[in-house]
Amino acid sequence: MTRALRALYLCCFTSLASTRICDAMLPSLEAQFAVTPQHAARTISVFALTYGVSQLFFGPLGDRIGKIRVVGISAAVSALGNLAASASGNIDQLILARAVAGAMTAGIVPMAMAWIGDNIRYERRQEILARLLGATILGTIYGQWAGGMISSLAGWRTAFLTLSVAFGAGGMLTLMWTSAHADCRGPAKSQFWRNMVSVLRTPWARVVLVIAMCEGALAYGALAFLPTHFHDELGFPMSEAGLVVGLYGIGGLFYSRAAKAIRQHAEEAVFAAIGGVLLLSSFGLLSSQHERSLSLLACFGTGFGFYILHNTLQLNATQMSPECRGTAVALFSCFLSLGQFIGVLAGAAIVQQRSTSDLMFASGVGLLVTAVTFSGLLLRRHRRDRSWKR
Repeated sequence: MTRALRALYLCCFTSLASTRICDAMLPSLEAQFAVTPQHAARTISVFALTYGVSQLFFGPLGDRIGKIRVVGISAAVSALGNLAASASGNIDQLILARAVAGAMTAGIVPMAMAWIGDNIRYERRQEILARLLGATILGTIYGQWAGGMISSLAGWRTAFLTLSVAFGAGGMLTLMWTSAHADCRGPAKSQFWRNMVSVLRTPWARVVLVIAMCEGALAYGALAFLPTHFHDELGFPMSEAGLVVGLYGIGGLFYSRAAKAIRQHAEEAVFAAIGGVLLLSSFGLLSSQHERSLSLLACFGTGFGFYILHNTLQLNATQMSPECRGTAVALFSCFLSLGQFIGVLAGAAIVQQRSTSDLMFASGVGLLVTAVTFSGLLLRRHRRDRSWKR
């Protein structure tokens, strides 16, 4: 079991690294292929689109052939997708390779979480999921660092090659464990599509999904251009900008360690609003400051504030339709990724027509509105639940 978990951690680490690898290499891609920021940003937005849509198919596939087997196959094919990305001769070939990688990467983290839920005792599950969260956040940090530093030192193709090697290793280790444990298959039939309709008919589920899409558009749309912002507005070399943006991931990692203690002092509705205030403050600082030290603090704050809001949404996603929990979480990931697709496209247009500072400010305001709206809806729901219990 320990070997399986280590293989899953590696796959999940690389999955999130792949998601963020292009953030800090956008200027390199613009220069290499002589394209606009909007065109280069499709390497991120198309990845997010295929990642989100594919969530709808990996749930039934995991039920049919086994969740951990799906993780191994997804990682192996993702290795090929990133190998193709490293060999791309033009920007459109790179976008196509990223589309394939996004579609296959989508099967890794959700299926790993579902497999842990099926196979790890409840007493240990929180500990194991916390380690999985740590692996994904470290993957985010690595992706942002590698996209800038490795691209500057050894070329952007090398950054994709490192992902290909890591995906290949994770996929091989996972499939080796699967082959040694024959009983990894799920039930023959899946009720995913029927469950999806059931989730979408639930009013609170629709609220959570719409809020998740807004969060994905506003937060990830800005995050994709954070390295460009540090490069254009603050004068950081791209080799350093990706490393600096790793502070976003460190903010998230800090939150994951402090979440239990923090949550003891506030209701989730208040927590969501606090996340929105932190995001507005941090993005506002980023948009207005040219002082490097304050901007570094603000970058840390965006990660901390985002994970406060996002974790509150995640908790509600797991409870918005308890009888269809797996389907509900898959839909949550789908809507979040579709929001990222929209946000990156809109963010690229804002950057091209105006500036990264305007994008940061607009994202901060939008995230505050989103967080306060969700907080108000949570309060109203909790009051209604209390009145019914009486």
